[in-house]
Amino acid sequence: MSAVSPHSVLAESPAAEAPRARARTAASCVLVTDGDERSALAATRSLIASGHTVIVAGKVPRTLAGVSRGAVPVTISADPLLDAAGYVTEIVDCAVRRGVGVLLPVSDASVEALLERRHALPAGLLLPFPALSSYHAASDKIRILDCARAAGLDVPESVVFASADEAGRGVAASVFPAVVKPHRSVVATPDGGRQKCHVEFVANAEELRVVLRALPAQAFPVLVQRRIRGAGEGMFALRWDGSIVATFAHRRLREKPPAGGVSVYRESIRIAPDLEAAGVRMLEALDWQGVAMIECKLDVATGRHVLMEINGRLWGSLQLAIDAGVDFPSLLVACAEEREVPVQHGYRAGVRSRWFWGDVDHLYARLTSSASSLHLDGEFPARLDVIRDFLTVRPGTDRGEIWRLGDPAPALLELRRRMLGGR
Repeated sequence: MSAVSPHSVLAESPAAEAPRARARTAASCVLVTDGDERSALAATRSLIASGHTVIVAGKVPRTLAGVSRGAVPVTISADPLLDAAGYVTEIVDCAVRRGVGVLLPVSDASVEALLERRHALPAGLLLPFPALSSYHAASDKIRILDCARAAGLDVPESVVFASADEAGRGVAASVFPAVVKPHRSVVATPDGGRQKCHVEFVANAEELRVVLRALPAQAFPVLVQRRIRGAGEGMFALRWDGSIVATFAHRRLREKPPAGGVSVYRESIRIAPDLEAAGVRMLEALDWQGVAMIECKLDVATGRHVLMEINGRLWGSLQLAIDAGVDFPSLLVACAEEREVPVQHGYRAGVRSRWFWGDVDHLYARLTSSASSLHLDGEFPARLDVIRDFLTVRPGTDRGEIWRLGDPAPALLELRRRMLGGR
């Protein structure tokens, strides 16, 4: 066990690996992966509206993005977690057959699979993401803490466990309640595959010992951080060839699970100058190329932004940014194609986006479980207030994330799955 030690990302220089856009005409065809991700649906709608042909790859014939109006669905049988090499082979074969110019992977697993095999991509097939070293540095939850400090962001009180053998010994009481985070969200397995790792909430040292002992060996080193009370706020950015092209910010209003997880209701906000400046410095230190989400909490005790993590891919609430006026998918593809892309100045604050079925899950959890079992800490709405908030609709402000009058098929597919238990 050790306190987080300084080993700076700032010192790393992956610039030699970083991809640079090549001169070419605009690609007319984009392949979007992980068709059942909400971010894939948002990207697909955006790119089709911008005039692109969009191929949507999914594990099943009918996916949320694949049934969107104008999309061309394809089925990819290999799983990027279990068979990354086979997955990339299928993606590349599909891209070559269909004349794809830009690959837009959506999930961590698909991004990593393609970045690790970027050398195998055909000439002219663009992958608008950073160097693998930059991506790995950003996604390492322990390593990125020093980068955040150097950039001017606060970080939570943290302890690192190198293995389960340490089993939570000697952790200061001030760390609790705490969040347990494997060093990366996707880790390698002994059989050559990958698996996802999730965060866990713990209230005391005994719960921490139980959680650490249950984690697979490849999840270590593991980060244990004091939970920060405050609203979740995120800075979203597109950086290309050393310059910031666009920025955006939102605040999480409700999440699934309620104590912290996927945002199900969120609002566009004006980006705080200190968060924007720190976020830009972090991306510069990483020599970032592409889109990124810098997830923070606004600490109620200090009024300062505290880093939670960085996501180096398109994020789940992407549709809100597009609705507010920052079309990240189209901008990213335009950058990859080396087209003229004006720097985006401003967007509409106060726009809200709601993932309806995720919000239903939030409501159900709050009505059927106690605050302690949900790990809710500090102030939180009473059950009657939760019902009232769920039923409140703000015309002209609230927007459905999945439901669109001109493109109803994704929402109908999601409804059918909910009614039939996911089928």
